Amino acid sequence: MVTAANPDPTALRERVAASLARQGMMRHLGVRLVDVAPGTVTLALPYSDKVTQQQDGFHGGAMGALADIAGGYAGLTVAPDGMEVTTVEYKINFLAAFQDGELLAIGRVVRAGRRIIVTTAELVHVAPDGTRSPCAVMQQTLVPVPKTY
Repeated sequence: MVTAANPDPTALRERVAASLARQGMMRHLGVRLVDVAPGTVTLALPYSDKVTQQQDGFHGGAMGALADIAGGYAGLTVAPDGMEVTTVEYKINFLAAFQDGELLAIGRVVRAGRRIIVTTAELVHVAPDGTRSPCAVMQQTLVPVPKTY
Protein backbone atom coordinates (compact mmCIF):
# COMPACT_ATOMS: atom_id res chain seq x y z
CA MET A 1 0.00 0.00 0.00
CA VAL A 2 1.42 3.39 -1.05
CA THR A 3 1.23 6.02 1.74
CA ALA A 4 3.29 9.03 2.88
CA ALA A 5 5.22 6.65 5.14
CA ASN A 6 5.50 4.06 2.36
CA PRO A 7 5.77 5.94 -0.97
CA ASP A 8 5.63 4.37 -4.41
CA PRO A 9 9.28 3.44 -5.18
CA THR A 10 8.87 4.06 -8.92
CA ALA A 11 7.39 7.52 -8.36
CA LEU A 12 10.12 8.34 -5.83
CA ARG A 13 12.87 7.35 -8.27
CA GLU A 14 11.18 9.33 -11.07
CA ARG A 15 10.95 12.41 -8.82
CA VAL A 16 14.68 12.31 -8.08
CA ALA A 17 15.68 11.37 -11.65
CA ALA A 18 13.63 14.23 -13.14
CA SER A 19 15.23 16.74 -10.80
CA LEU A 20 18.75 15.38 -11.42
CA ALA A 21 18.17 15.65 -15.19
CA ARG A 22 17.64 19.42 -14.72
CA GLN A 23 21.04 19.85 -13.02
CA GLY A 24 23.42 21.11 -15.71
CA MET A 25 26.51 20.75 -13.56
CA MET A 26 25.73 17.15 -12.65
CA ARG A 27 25.10 16.30 -16.32
CA HIS A 28 28.40 17.98 -17.25
CA LEU A 29 30.29 15.95 -14.64
CA GLY A 30 28.63 12.67 -15.69
CA VAL A 31 26.83 11.98 -12.39
CA ARG A 32 24.36 9.10 -12.52
CA LEU A 33 21.58 7.97 -10.23
CA VAL A 34 22.33 4.57 -8.68
CA ASP A 35 19.64 4.01 -6.06
CA VAL A 36 16.66 5.74 -4.45
CA ALA A 37 14.69 4.73 -1.36
CA PRO A 38 12.80 6.76 1.24
CA GLY A 39 15.45 8.79 3.08
CA THR A 40 18.42 7.63 0.99
CA VAL A 41 19.90 8.31 -2.43
CA THR A 42 23.09 6.97 -4.01
CA LEU A 43 24.85 8.76 -6.86
CA ALA A 44 28.01 7.89 -8.81
CA LEU A 45 30.65 10.21 -10.25
CA PRO A 46 33.11 8.65 -12.74
CA TYR A 47 36.72 9.78 -12.80
CA SER A 48 37.45 12.05 -15.76
CA ASP A 49 39.42 15.18 -16.60
CA LYS A 50 36.24 17.15 -15.73
CA VAL A 51 36.57 16.34 -12.01
CA THR A 52 40.33 16.54 -11.33
CA GLN A 53 42.58 18.96 -9.52
CA GLN A 54 46.20 19.80 -10.39
CA GLN A 55 47.53 16.51 -8.95
CA ASP A 56 45.04 14.47 -11.02
CA GLY A 57 42.94 13.42 -8.03
CA PHE A 58 39.21 14.03 -7.65
CA HIS A 59 38.73 17.75 -6.99
CA GLY A 60 37.30 18.70 -3.59
CA GLY A 61 34.77 20.97 -5.30
CA ALA A 62 33.44 18.07 -7.35
CA MET A 63 33.35 15.88 -4.25
CA GLY A 64 31.51 18.56 -2.28
CA ALA A 65 29.00 19.08 -5.07
CA LEU A 66 28.37 15.33 -5.29
CA ALA A 67 27.87 15.05 -1.51
CA ASP A 68 25.57 18.10 -1.52
CA ILE A 69 23.41 16.64 -4.28
CA ALA A 70 23.23 13.15 -2.73
CA GLY A 71 22.23 14.56 0.66
CA GLY A 72 19.80 16.96 -0.99
CA TYR A 73 18.08 14.23 -2.94
CA ALA A 74 17.87 12.05 0.17
CA GLY A 75 16.04 14.99 1.72
CA LEU A 76 13.82 15.35 -1.33
CA THR A 77 12.60 11.78 -0.86
CA VAL A 78 10.97 12.81 2.42
CA ALA A 79 9.80 16.30 1.37
CA PRO A 80 6.08 16.72 0.72
CA ASP A 81 4.77 16.67 -2.85
CA GLY A 82 4.97 20.11 -4.39
CA MET A 83 8.10 20.95 -2.41
CA GLU A 84 11.79 20.82 -3.18
CA VAL A 85 14.75 21.32 -0.88
CA THR A 86 17.62 23.75 -0.91
CA THR A 87 20.90 23.60 0.99
CA VAL A 88 21.47 26.25 3.64
CA GLU A 89 24.68 24.77 5.05
CA TYR A 90 27.01 21.83 4.75
CA LYS A 91 30.31 20.75 6.20
CA ILE A 92 32.55 18.19 4.58
CA ASN A 93 35.61 16.30 5.78
CA PHE A 94 37.94 14.91 3.12
CA LEU A 95 39.46 11.65 4.30
CA ALA A 96 41.67 10.60 1.39
CA ALA A 97 42.52 11.51 -2.21
CA PHE A 98 41.95 9.13 -5.12
CA GLN A 99 42.39 8.88 -8.86
CA ASP A 100 40.58 6.65 -11.36
CA GLY A 101 37.48 4.55 -10.73
CA GLU A 102 34.46 6.40 -9.45
CA LEU A 103 33.00 7.95 -6.33
CA LEU A 104 29.76 6.78 -4.78
CA ALA A 105 27.87 9.27 -2.65
CA ILE A 106 25.32 7.77 -0.28
CA GLY A 107 23.01 10.47 1.08
CA ARG A 108 20.87 9.69 4.13
CA VAL A 109 18.28 11.64 6.09
CA VAL A 110 19.16 11.96 9.76
CA ARG A 111 16.07 13.93 10.76
CA ALA A 112 13.26 15.42 8.72
CA GLY A 113 11.19 18.16 10.28
CA ARG A 114 8.69 20.59 8.80
CA ARG A 115 11.21 23.44 8.63
CA ILE A 116 14.61 21.74 8.31
CA ILE A 117 15.97 18.43 7.14
CA VAL A 118 19.38 17.23 8.32
CA THR A 119 21.26 14.77 6.12
CA THR A 120 24.64 13.12 5.82
CA ALA A 121 26.51 11.87 2.79
CA GLU A 122 29.31 9.34 2.74
CA LEU A 123 31.64 9.37 -0.27
CA VAL A 124 33.32 6.08 -1.11
CA HIS A 125 35.95 5.59 -3.79
CA VAL A 126 35.45 2.48 -5.90
CA ALA A 127 38.70 1.48 -7.63
CA PRO A 128 38.69 -0.25 -11.03
CA ASP A 129 39.30 -3.58 -9.22
CA GLY A 130 36.23 -2.98 -7.01
CA THR A 131 38.12 -2.03 -3.84
CA ARG A 132 36.10 0.44 -1.78
CA SER A 133 37.71 3.11 0.40
CA PRO A 134 36.23 5.94 2.48
CA CYS A 135 36.81 9.28 0.78
CA ALA A 136 34.77 12.00 2.53
CA VAL A 137 31.85 12.59 4.90
CA MET A 138 29.40 15.48 4.87
CA GLN A 139 26.63 16.82 7.11
CA GLN A 140 24.03 19.14 5.65
CA THR A 141 21.03 21.29 6.58
CA LEU A 142 18.23 21.63 4.02
CA VAL A 143 15.05 23.66 3.98
CA PRO A 144 11.91 22.67 2.08
CA VAL A 145 10.87 25.28 -0.52
CA PRO A 146 7.89 25.42 -2.88
CA LYS A 147 8.44 23.88 -6.31
CA THR A 148 8.65 26.71 -8.86
CA TYR A 149 8.55 24.94 -12.21
